[in-house]
Amino acid sequence: MITSAPTHVLAAFMDAPAPANALARQPDPSRDILDMIVGASPPTHVVLGVLGLFSVVSLWVIIAKVRHFRRVRAEGDRFVAHLGSVANLGEAYQAVQQLPPSPYTRLFQGGLGFFDDLRPGALGGFSPATGLSLTQLEALRMVIDKIEAEEIDDLAHGLNWLAVIGSVSPLLGLMGTVIGVMNTFIGITRAGSANIGAVAPGVAEALVTTVVGLAVAIPSVIAYNHFASRLNLVLGEFEGFASEFIGSLAKDGHV
Repeated sequence: MITSAPTHVLAAFMDAPAPANALARQPDPSRDILDMIVGASPPTHVVLGVLGLFSVVSLWVIIAKVRHFRRVRAEGDRFVAHLGSVANLGEAYQAVQQLPPSPYTRLFQGGLGFFDDLRPGALGGFSPATGLSLTQLEALRMVIDKIEAEEIDDLAHGLNWLAVIGSVSPLLGLMGTVIGVMNTFIGITRAGSANIGAVAPGVAEALVTTVVGLAVAIPSVIAYNHFASRLNLVLGEFEGFASEFIGSLAKDGHV
């Protein structure tokens, strides 16, 4: 008994696999996921293809809107800097003519152009005997509001795609998962085997579409909320500018 114990221990030790070989045989998770995607069913490939297209569109819209809002911010700063030293609306109009087209210049030129139509010569220093009537002032405000709405619509162009992608992608991923699970159970029924080894690969493959759907939706939702907040800030700046514009008319005695 005493002499046989070391023999059993030595045999067990020799039969045990080497740690290095065990590590070498461990599967690569990323490779397994890639294999699942490549070997997935045609409906899963369709869902993943649509989600891939959504991700490209979402990335393109995000990059385009980041550049757009940065450009508008720079144009607004330039507009304010040019109007900082003017004494009256006539000088302001001349200063704005030197600036490239922007939402701020179009808003200013549209409002001032309508005022010049109502009171010809007022911008040249010839003050009319009377200021704008209440009806004319209301019409001026409506013109400014219309230009504001057009500029806001231009800034918001493309954001609806982020909203659609952010809301549809998780549902599309879930649909792919449901289809994958259904196919898995159909395969189990045909094979007559219900062990965990037969179920797990199919379920894991089905869940890939949900993960991809969430990965596409989350950045889209974050970007949409960010741009919507920026859009509200720009709208507030437009509203403040319209109020200051009418206040400048009153200050110069045109209201």
